[in-house]
Amino acid sequence: MIDIARQLTTVYREVGPDPSGEALGVLLRRRYPAPAAEVFAALTDPDRLGRWYRAVAGDLRAGGDFTLAGGPGGRILQCEPPQRLRLTWGAEPATVDIRLGTDESGEVVLELEHVLGAEPAATALSVGPGWDVRLLALDRFLRGEHTDDPTGWKGSEDVQRFAQHAISAWAAAVSASGIAAEDDLTGARTAALARYAPDVTT
Repeated sequence: MIDIARQLTTVYREVGPDPSGEALGVLLRRRYPAPAAEVFAALTDPDRLGRWYRAVAGDLRAGGDFTLAGGPGGRILQCEPPQRLRLTWGAEPATVDIRLGTDESGEVVLELEHVLGAEPAATALSVGPGWDVRLLALDRFLRGEHTDDPTGWKGSEDVQRFAQHAISAWAAAVSASGIAAEDDLTGARTAALARYAPDVTT
């Protein structure tokens, strides 16, 4: 059973323009009680990725191309173990930039920035909750609680209920950004619930 309240508060969420000011970005920050090298390996080793995210094929080095089973592909733009992984995500100019650091307690701080392109702010609800679920899956993997079927786990009722609350958290982040109309946010919330929590949404 997922401790939804605790898991929601472990993630910092932010929505706004990317550094160029020309594209929408979503930012997540979460701590992990594991060495940076172990977290980085979970992000870049195909066997480990397949146990918490999904199967991946390709060359996971700088300049290499990759494809995720049933998902987007892309190109590795930067791979600097164990601090940074930056890649294209599906259609350009979308990118994902993952940065790892260590806080004063020795825990790894993972910061993930997904730049979506010139999209409305409410679009954050189409990707933010998905990253919440994946960062939760990464936490479970690092704690030795992973499953043999990451896709099935993602579709479980427990995870869908977590996703419901993550959608609300992202809606709050979009509202706090001040760059989205409430009408757009309502429609985006409905679409996100249909995508991430179809079996538990009434």
